[in-house]
Amino acid sequence: MHGNGIRPGITTSNPPARLLELTRVLALQGRRPSGVDRVCLAYLRAILADELPCFGLVRTGLGYVLLDRIGMQACLDAIEGRQDWPDPDFMSRMRHRAGSPRQVPDTMARQLATARARPRGLGRMLRRHVPAGTVYINVDQTTFSTRVARAVKSVPDGKISMFLHDTIPLDYPQYQTPHSVRKLAAIMQRCTTYADLILTNSHVSASDIARHLKPLGQVPPVEVAHLGVELDFFENGDNGMAPKIATPYFLCLGTIEPRKNVAFLLDLWEGLADRWSPEDVPRLVIAGRRGWESDAVFDRLESTTLRGKFLLEFNDLGDESLRDLLSGAAGLLFPSHAEGFGLPPVEAAAMGVPVVANALPVLREILGDYPIYASVSDVYLWETIIKSLVTADAVTQEAGSGPKSRFSPPTWEAHFNTVLRVT
Repeated sequence: MHGNGIRPGITTSNPPARLLELTRVLALQGRRPSGVDRVCLAYLRAILADELPCFGLVRTGLGYVLLDRIGMQACLDAIEGRQDWPDPDFMSRMRHRAGSPRQVPDTMARQLATARARPRGLGRMLRRHVPAGTVYINVDQTTFSTRVARAVKSVPDGKISMFLHDTIPLDYPQYQTPHSVRKLAAIMQRCTTYADLILTNSHVSASDIARHLKPLGQVPPVEVAHLGVELDFFENGDNGMAPKIATPYFLCLGTIEPRKNVAFLLDLWEGLADRWSPEDVPRLVIAGRRGWESDAVFDRLESTTLRGKFLLEFNDLGDESLRDLLSGAAGLLFPSHAEGFGLPPVEAAAMGVPVVANALPVLREILGDYPIYASVSDVYLWETIIKSLVTADAVTQEAGSGPKSRFSPPTWEAHFNTVLRVT
């Protein structure tokens, strides 16, 4: 499917090789992947599974490292637990402070390197080791600098495909850090100058991207491919036990940051606690890391009288615990102000869990009529929906667990049927 109807996606059905940016995904050593991390991992798996020659590029503290297919596979094996990570080498210990999350990934990259280069030698390294016409694919924008762009373009007929997930920092700067706004603005400018193709996750995002790129200059072709959500998306096991929470409870899942609108749920639950009898108030479970620009919300989470009684917060649950928590919820609550895709409600829908969401266009594009849509300006409507879902959950519990109606989520297979055709 094509992007925004302004310029159709291009087709380069047989590029000689792909060069995947791996700096962020290699940094997954020792931590649980976020939503963007999952997309990066999916690209690594798909490119390794494809027969086309492939390379990986890693930015280390000393410069750039080029990996071949064998090195890329070793990285994936380490991330997925089939291979041990190395101990930090001398250069990593000297370059990074003790305990730095870059020590081990940089060590592994150097150990697996096909070639290395100081920053100013990146173009020379690429021209020597990757074939003409190679397509550089960057899924997360971590190291999409002018230096990298020029180095790729110095390869004869080298091409750049950039994945832009959304334009939220530019459209809603009040919910972002100033750094993230400046960073995306710089990336958009580089895209108009150097990118041959923009990949994105929704038609809503494609329209927003074109709107921001047009005043900057040339708008590259935009290709839309909905992100894949497989039924085994919670794939990284954890040793901890899932928290035991009395039903009914509702779940808010994701990093706690301003645009996720957790403050709205705190207001809603404080109202429920005031107006309902204590035995009727369901629990609100907030599961996600504490993010940025949210000190007022963090203070409320710590000081509210709801905490421990009607409010529970978990900041670092593993995948299996999150899966169990989500499957037992009376509903997933998603009052977010803005999204580029909206992974938590798609995951909930894939499990047959009810979703209550702010009426965002992108959610209608991906999820259709599955969610119960409610504007965050209508607190009474949210309260009414909560009450009805509590009743529905009680009926389900009394009847015993049975098959849930499922939303058929987009798949990675469909995503890469599009992406690997055009990159």
